[in-house]
Amino acid sequence: MTQAPVVRRDVVVRGTPEQAFAAFTERMDDIKPKEHNLLASPLVSTTFEPHVGGHIVDRAEDGTECRWARVLAYEPPHRVVFSWDIGPTWQLERPENASEVEVRFVADGAERTRVQLEHRNLDRHGPGWPALRDGVDNEQGWPLYLARFAELLDAA
Repeated sequence: MTQAPVVRRDVVVRGTPEQAFAAFTERMDDIKPKEHNLLASPLVSTTFEPHVGGHIVDRAEDGTECRWARVLAYEPPHRVVFSWDIGPTWQLERPENASEVEVRFVADGAERTRVQLEHRNLDRHGPGWPALRDGVDNEQGWPLYLARFAELLDAA
């Protein structure tokens, strides 16, 4: 059976789309696990630069940085799209081989938001892309990020 080059996940979180969007983009450091690290030194922070052309940047204890995503669309409070510049070998990828992650924030009642994540075009990564898809789809991938995100908003 051939699997599609896309991963879709969603979660309903507490708060309005405005609150959920702000938490996702402003508190990426609280969402992304520190052990998800491409740098040689332990991570101290992950920052989401809130504008088209910005990056998602990991910073390590030794001062090194890893810009592992580029912000392609920034439309508060409805959606954000960023590249996934990490290839099947879990190293930085050439931009033309990157996949895309779109996150939508849709009201689901008065104080709830449905967060819809679509990681698409995974086949752009070339040979090995099914392993990358499986990695971001397993419990240590997007499900973990969305669970941490939901916990963050439940604690607010």
